[in-house]
Amino acid sequence: MMTEIELLWELPTWGLLLIAVGAIALLLVMIIKLRIHAFLALIIVSLVTAIATGIPPGSVITTLTAGFGSTLASVALLVGLGAMLGRMLETSGGAKVLTDELIKRFGEKRAPLALSIASLMMGFPIFFDAGLVVMLPIIFAVARRLGGSLLTYAFPAATAFSVMHIFVPPHPGPVAATGLLGADVGLVLVFGLIVAIPTWYIVGYKFGTWVGKRYDIPVPEILSGAKSDTSADEFRSTPKLGTIIFLLVLPLVLIFLNTGLNALATAEVVSLDDGWVQTLRLIGETPVALLITVLLAMYLLGWRQKKESRLIETIVDSALGPVCAIILITGAGGMFGGVLRASGIGNAIADSLDAIGLPLIVAGFIIAAIVRVAQGSATVALTTAAALVQPVVAADGSLNPVELAAIVLALAAGSVFAGHVNDSGFWLVSRFFGMDTQTTLKTWTVGQALVGVFGFIFALAIFLVAGAV
Repeated sequence: MMTEIELLWELPTWGLLLIAVGAIALLLVMIIKLRIHAFLALIIVSLVTAIATGIPPGSVITTLTAGFGSTLASVALLVGLGAMLGRMLETSGGAKVLTDELIKRFGEKRAPLALSIASLMMGFPIFFDAGLVVMLPIIFAVARRLGGSLLTYAFPAATAFSVMHIFVPPHPGPVAATGLLGADVGLVLVFGLIVAIPTWYIVGYKFGTWVGKRYDIPVPEILSGAKSDTSADEFRSTPKLGTIIFLLVLPLVLIFLNTGLNALATAEVVSLDDGWVQTLRLIGETPVALLITVLLAMYLLGWRQKKESRLIETIVDSALGPVCAIILITGAGGMFGGVLRASGIGNAIADSLDAIGLPLIVAGFIIAAIVRVAQGSATVALTTAAALVQPVVAADGSLNPVELAAIVLALAAGSVFAGHVNDSGFWLVSRFFGMDTQTTLKTWTVGQALVGVFGFIFALAIFLVAGAV
């Protein structure tokens, strides 16, 4: 974790905001107009921004590598292991088996809906990036089978993971805000679903269907390996449907051991100090859960099918090359966001907005949204907003439990608003979907802004109804 940095000069809020806007504009010009590779552009802009905001020369590289490293710590293992699993599902024919079954049961026209429903269910215990990586081979297979833009199938599914991650416990954001504001985690879960599902339907399914018609994005070859790779033909078999479902469900069950126990610990049902709890939480850590799943996939799709160890190693190794760029660009996006956080821009903006005196639920949403846009991290935006409204919530004894839950959800809605180039998740979606920066801004960033707006509308409605009853 990065330590507090003493800046060479203190800039006013408007100065920090001006630097942030200028940095984002420079980044977009470098990537879109000058065609500089996103990885290089993000490093250059991060370096310039660090100097401009007064980070001492001796701390600049430390700040950059801290943001880069902290992002890679959560992304690199996840993407690498997820790509291995996806490559085996794709190459073995498992993705095709599941795709055939989905189309058989739901029909071709309902395929995007079927993928989204599966993503909503998977999104309950599993984080956004982990769920998306696990579902990618199925999404790609369906898109290849039925044709049309990848976004027709991928956008609704990705939005499903997003809304579940941001609104519904046991995900860390809503759990942290629930604890800070003293809300009931059970009520946040129930009303989180009431907010998440219609938000997904409007933005993910309806807007996603429109996006798919407007932007024709081909299915990338990220999980397919080289076209001349003969090992893929050797590895191909016809695994049973039950085997594929097991490999997709297993990481969800394992991860739920972690997130579920965290939620139970917050509710004081179990203690995190107990040895058995710590052991199950370790097994449920996302990298461990995916590692176990990858090893089982190697056995069930490889060794059990009498495949040579050399062939299995080749298939697994072929998954890593195509995702290296994704990992590095995502890490560089985290570097840029880390520099903006170190500059103090998020706290400065939040403090200024806190003094305006808007209604509590509106102020919380706006603070979370602007901090999110300014520095990129949804978690930082949510916890910053929750910490600022906490004293007001604590002093207001008239708020009932449902109103408290609605405030938590309003803050969550603000924290997801308009993820763009300073958000590592933006680059994850951009590169996995094979979209350029402009297209990602027009589709994913707009979609995330709509998730924030509609999520807030539903949270505000709950708040007003609960206050009137």
